[in-house]
Order: sequence, then structure tokens, then C-alpha cells
Amino acid sequence: MTTDTRADALDLPGLLGAAEAALPEILPIRRRIHRRPEIGLHLPETQATIAEELRRLGLEPRLGRATTAVTTLIEGSLPGPTVLLRADMDALPVGEDTGLAFASEVEGAMHACGHDTHVAMLLGAARLLVDRRRELAGRALLMFQPGEEGYAGAKVMLGEGLLDEAGPDRPSRALAIHIGTRYPTGTIRTKDGAIQASSDELRITVRGRGGHASTAHLALDPIPVAAHIITALQTMVTRRVDVWDPVVVTIAHVRAGTTHNIIPEFATLHGTIRSVSAFNRTRIRDLIGQVATGVAEAFGATADVEVIDQYPVTANDAAAAERIRQLAIGLVGHEHYVELDHPIMGAEDFSFILEQVPGAMVFLGARPADQDPMTAPQNHSNRVVFDEAALPVGIALYAATALAPG
Repeated sequence: MTTDTRADALDLPGLLGAAEAALPEILPIRRRIHRRPEIGLHLPETQATIAEELRRLGLEPRLGRATTAVTTLIEGSLPGPTVLLRADMDALPVGEDTGLAFASEVEGAMHACGHDTHVAMLLGAARLLVDRRRELAGRALLMFQPGEEGYAGAKVMLGEGLLDEAGPDRPSRALAIHIGTRYPTGTIRTKDGAIQASSDELRITVRGRGGHASTAHLALDPIPVAAHIITALQTMVTRRVDVWDPVVVTIAHVRAGTTHNIIPEFATLHGTIRSVSAFNRTRIRDLIGQVATGVAEAFGATADVEVIDQYPVTANDAAAAERIRQLAIGLVGHEHYVELDHPIMGAEDFSFILEQVPGAMVFLGARPADQDPMTAPQNHSNRVVFDEAALPVGIALYAATALAPG
């Protein structure tokens, strides 16, 4: 693969050094947000913190209308493209059990996916970019997004005109960083093409005929029918879907009946569908319908299948992924950059951005050095702890993506 001079044109070690120097000012922001986690599309405290920090830098925050989104535009001194840099900022409905001095003060809410670190890193990058306006060719559009965790906040922001905020110079490349404890601190991972799966919600209602548990033969029990459907769906995945274009169908919630001696009229199955191609995202819906209705019919019951669209496949642009590879190697060295060999089956609403702007999703390792990789609590755990030593790498990568020429 030919390496061009885009990364070489930047003082990447100097940028990383500047990010490390900014860390003492960035950590209190991260910890302030961590203490006050907010969930969903409306995060007023988080929005106020971000807006306050942007104004301190001399930047004008623009506030969302339907959500508490925040954006700002950093104008460079030289002509060039608009680069979109995104940080999601919502928390999860999880009670924190980390024992951290700055643990959540909000009962039942926690930044268990690290979005507080994303906000801190992008605010850190804003500092670096403001100090380097003379080197910035074009504009950096900073996107602080609520509602990533199942609320499609990115889609809402697109609907409110996110891509038009730089005027006619719409973003021509985009970057999002996601922190995680799956990987060692300071390592960077990405790939071109599909990097994360689509995610759609699945609901199946199995209808039978209620009755007394002692005379099951006079009823039509939907519970064993539902059990057969669950098993058949897993067989379907292994026998009807190409293993090299993977699909995951998980039934995570089953509900039926009210007590021990009444056969209910219906049972409901609730789950998720994941795929890494648009082809299988469409095809798997048809297969699920065939299996569920066919199994139910074999027992004399019926099954109603509903699939609710959520997030599309997150697909990195090849040129954007290569640009990130070069910048990452320049920042952390070959030994700390890893090319992913397959997509991750988690989903991400940055996918909506990547459908319209060539860009990349990147994973930043933040596993504390004293934790075993096999047992370290991971994202979404009530005990997950992110190593803050990883933050300067993310700050520098955000800034480098905006500063890289071309």
C-alpha cells in the first residue's frame, strides 16, 4: 500500500504532546460529566457544560431544537474542506458500582459506555484546533450528539440540518472515536468497509388458545410454540445464512402467562437482529417471517412478526480508513495500531452520518493496565472503568483528522 504525505505533513508527536499537556484541564470536565449522567435525547446539564467550555475557547455553540445537541464551527485561516468530528454524550440506565471518587451521583444512570470521555476528547481537540487556526485548512464542525444509545440522535441532528451548518461547504469527511476496555490503553483500531452491524428490533407475537393447565389438550398453548420458534431461528441462522456475511438473531425477552395453572392465549418474543450487509439486513426479515409463521402453523397457532428499523450498517470509507491508519501510526506507532479483521456486531448511529459523508469509526483502547483482558468489565457494565491515560490519543486523533491536508 502506498503511503502519501498527508500524515507526514503534520507534527503528530507534537500534537500528541499538546494533547497530553491539556489533560489536566480536560480531566475535570470528563469527571464533572461522569458525575451527572443523563439519558436519551435531552441532556440539559451536559449541554450546558459543553456550551460553557466552547465559549471559554471563543467559540459559538449552536444548540439543537428537538434535542440538546451542541455544534460549533472552527474556521481555519486557509481554504480547505469541512471535517465533521463527532462525540456522543448520553449515558445508560445502569447503576454505577465502580467505587470511583467521581462516580455517578444520579441513581440508575451511568456513563457505562464512555461517552463522557468522548465529549472530553472532542473538547480537548477544540482547544488544539483553536490554537492552530493558522494551520487549519478549512473548517472543523464539532458535533456533540445526544441519544446514541437507541434514540438515533444522529438521525435527528441530520434532520435539523447538521450538514448545512458550514454553509455550502458541507463536510467531505467525518470521524467518530469510541473508547472501550476490550483493547489496551492507547491502541487504535479500525478497518475499511463494514465495521459495525446494523441493528433492528424484532417482536413476534404467538397466538394460541387459552385454557386450564390441567386440560392442556383443550387449549392451544403458545409457550411451547414460542420455544420452538426460538430454537428454529438459531438453526435458520446457521443453515440459511452465509457464515462470511454474518447475522445475529437474539431473543432476549420472552413474556407469557400470568400464573402457574393458566395457559395464556399469547406469548411475545422480543429481540434484536444484527447484520453487516444491506443484503442480509433485508433478507433476514423474510427468513424470520417464514420460520416464525411456519413453525406456528405447524402447531395450529399463528405468529405475527414485526421488525422495527433502528441503525444501518456502519461502513467506513476506504480512503478515510487509510487516512486514519496513517495518522494513527504517526501518533502511536505501528505497534499500537491494529487493522481489524472483521466487523463488530454492536451497532452505532454514526452509521447515519457515514451514509452521507465519507468517514470512519475508530476504536480507542482504554483498558487499565492492572486488569485482565479476559475479565475486565467492558462497555455497558456497571463496573467498567476507562483508563483516562487514553484520552490524549483521542484528542490528538480528532485534531489531526481536521488538520491533515487534502
